[in-house]
Amino acid sequence: MEVHLTNRQQHILWATVRHYIATAEPVGSKALVEEYDLGVSSATIRNVMGVLEKSGLLYQPHASAGRVPSDSGYRIYVDQLITPSLRSRSVSQGSGAETLGREVEVALQKHLQWEDRSLETLLQGAAQILATLSGCISLITMPQTTTALLRHLQLVQIEAGRIVLIVVTDGYETHSKLMDLSPTPEETQRDSEVIDRELQIVSNFLNSHLRGRSLLELANLNWSELDQEFQRYGEFLKNSVAELTRRTLAPTATQIMVRGVSEVLRQPEFSQLQQVQTIIHLLEEEQDQLWRLIFEEPEPEDGGKPKVTVRIGAENPLEPIRTCTLISSNYRRGSIPVGSVGVLGPTRLDYESAIAVVASAADYLSEAFSYFNP
Repeated sequence: MEVHLTNRQQHILWATVRHYIATAEPVGSKALVEEYDLGVSSATIRNVMGVLEKSGLLYQPHASAGRVPSDSGYRIYVDQLITPSLRSRSVSQGSGAETLGREVEVALQKHLQWEDRSLETLLQGAAQILATLSGCISLITMPQTTTALLRHLQLVQIEAGRIVLIVVTDGYETHSKLMDLSPTPEETQRDSEVIDRELQIVSNFLNSHLRGRSLLELANLNWSELDQEFQRYGEFLKNSVAELTRRTLAPTATQIMVRGVSEVLRQPEFSQLQQVQTIIHLLEEEQDQLWRLIFEEPEPEDGGKPKVTVRIGAENPLEPIRTCTLISSNYRRGSIPVGSVGVLGPTRLDYESAIAVVASAADYLSEAFSYFNP
């Protein structure tokens, strides 16, 4: 969201959001003067809050009330006003969020010994700890655990510059991917039989090196190690096998561990019975919709570290949670996302802490999952 605020406007928006998160009461200028060292008068704060309201970042629930952050205000707060490194799963030194993130790690390590537990028991325990420490509904998906192995791979030319990659798994499932090599004019004139023989050599080479490997391994192969004579195909094979792997490992909705519902629904935001019922119905009866939302793969940060995804209010596509905030991140086996961990709460959420606990739990589960067979 492209909104450019002055330093003063940023500071007053930050204080307003912090105060509202703590009190659940509309925020007036007097409260900000008393509790925050803003260095300006109450009148100046009122004027700035008026500007923020016109910008759609604050609103008044009643004509005589103070201001409340809007979804857009929370978005600016998360994207611009909290520690930037939180979003990339690296919490600033000395922050309260860092402390809570470490509490999550300590609690998980203390109470969950993954060497002695089943995977389901581990995730149930992690969900309970996450709910207790975050004060939110915790959501942890069971992992995608495919064991498909490569049985056979074949490259077949169908016309000049166009090749089909065919992969057969140990379960005799067949997957294919069309590749366009974008040949040069000289390559287009090459004899088709020569190309067919060349492709057969490449297929034999790949089968001898890759047969019996899991598709998870194929997604992480260092294709630069292919023999120099096959480098021409390396990039196309890398992209095509990676896509086939994603397709074969295509997420299918699995059980979601849900904890902390009763505590969160006592929050004033959930005072309407009908709203509570729709959220509970989503959590209990429509987990497949929720699963697709929280397992969505976010864009990676620089260095490959995935971001924690924060969806605020109306940013959530599912109607029952369009007044909520959903924070999630994937846990992984190697570089492959296999499941997600998240928290669901009101938009009036301690975002720094919630982001920190989700990041810590996802990192812990990624480490723990390496101890289990896929």
